[in-house]
Amino acid sequence: MKKIFNIFMAAGITLMSLGSAEAQQLPQFSQYIFNGLHINPAYAGYKNEGYVQSTYRSQWMDFPGAPRTFTVTADLSANEGKMGFGVSFLTDQIGPTRNTTALLTYSYRIQTGDDSFFSLGASGGFSDYMIDGDMLRYNDPNDPNLPEGRVTMLTPNMNLGAFWHSSRFYAGLSAYNLVGKGALERQDVALAFHDVHFFLTAGGIFPISDRIQFKPSFLVKEVKGAPTSYDLNGMFLFMERLWLGGSYRSNVKIWNDNLEDNLNGRNAFAFIAEIFATDNLRIGYAYDHNMNVLQNYRNNSHEISVGYYLSARSVKLKNPRWF
Repeated sequence: MKKIFNIFMAAGITLMSLGSAEAQQLPQFSQYIFNGLHINPAYAGYKNEGYVQSTYRSQWMDFPGAPRTFTVTADLSANEGKMGFGVSFLTDQIGPTRNTTALLTYSYRIQTGDDSFFSLGASGGFSDYMIDGDMLRYNDPNDPNLPEGRVTMLTPNMNLGAFWHSSRFYAGLSAYNLVGKGALERQDVALAFHDVHFFLTAGGIFPISDRIQFKPSFLVKEVKGAPTSYDLNGMFLFMERLWLGGSYRSNVKIWNDNLEDNLNGRNAFAFIAEIFATDNLRIGYAYDHNMNVLQNYRNNSHEISVGYYLSARSVKLKNPRWF
């Protein structure tokens, strides 16, 4: 059975490398630039008010077995903004496999300047991995090594992060999947889903006129066995209500890992729009276009997010939460 699962996991990772700029095992999001809790637990409480967001991503539309991801995150601050708390729920479906993760997050913030803060955060919980053996029997129904029905594995999960921001700049560093790999190794299945991931991000926001601001940013993602992936983002903010912009994704081989050539040079472009429909309600959409193997297919990606501030947001805040 181990051989069958290893073959399937290798095929899955290869498929993921075809249409995106990475072979990372954690789900990919285009709108993480508006919800840092997806990539850094130290982001919890940054907005200094309660905020709930749900995101649905359908990657490579109509492609058989394509990834589909659904998340709900919530975070709030306490003790005059010195502490942040968060809750995250994620389910990620790829072909016959599914990953369901639930996390609780805590962060502590320290003021480092007149308008700058530094925070450390940690999140912990559990991830449940499932593979449906019946879906693998389509091409080889009589293989005795394939599992009967669904096989599930439960493993602990922990992430750590650091986040600094002022009213105009921010930077963050985080590590995900720090525990739990050993439990999957003992289960003899799907350990490739749970390698340690590192995220480095930074950006800023700059006024162009009284009604227009520009927000450039980047994200670097690193995991063993895959090329270093990076996002370059540029967003324009109009009248403190409407965000329009895009993101370019690619990767580069930095370390000396012996990687397959087909994992390198995978590029994609995302168009991103977000609007404050009301003072409380925020709606976002991202459209990803692949620029490599899948660019001639009608299998691009769509991502929708809906966020809600638990207290009325004022666009006249002294330090608007633009990150």
